[in-house]
Amino acid sequence: MSASSGSGDPGPGGSDSPSVPIHLRPARASDLPVLVPLLLRLKRLNEEFDPLLRVRDDAEQQAREVLQASLEDPKAILLAAEGVGPDKDKVVGLVHAYLRERPFYTPEVEGVIADIYLLPLYRRHGVGEYLLKEVSAQLKAKGAGVVIAEFPAQNEIASRFYAKRGFRAITARHARSL
Repeated sequence: MSASSGSGDPGPGGSDSPSVPIHLRPARASDLPVLVPLLLRLKRLNEEFDPLLRVRDDAEQQAREVLQASLEDPKAILLAAEGVGPDKDKVVGLVHAYLRERPFYTPEVEGVIADIYLLPLYRRHGVGEYLLKEVSAQLKAKGAGVVIAEFPAQNEIASRFYAKRGFRAITARHARSL
């Protein structure tokens, strides 16, 4: 899967293709040394939005284990976004999602987007929307009937991003320190 900018020619996603070129592919175990720091950047960004999301001292090991488990889980999707041109073969972002059962609701299976992260250079050029469309299609192909995006409630950037694309709140999790 790739999206590319160009001379106005629509890419594989039609006229919605991102203006910054990327190549999206399934992640591999050999990508973990690059994906782990990207995931940690996202988690540290989350920490900036809310102190209840303080990143643990062992977060690097946790990230490695979570991503490794996702590589091995048929209900998970882990995608690596690579740049092209001067960033050819450089991983510049990731998408992490999985399927979850909904025992009380229909559709019975939801696709959960746990993490989307792009290096700053690749933001605000339609790449995030492209990643969202691609992971949504893959979740649907795996049996999801609805897509859920999970992100910190205080993250207004993510809230605006998803709201602009038709997502709305359906549940809320409230927390306090003990």
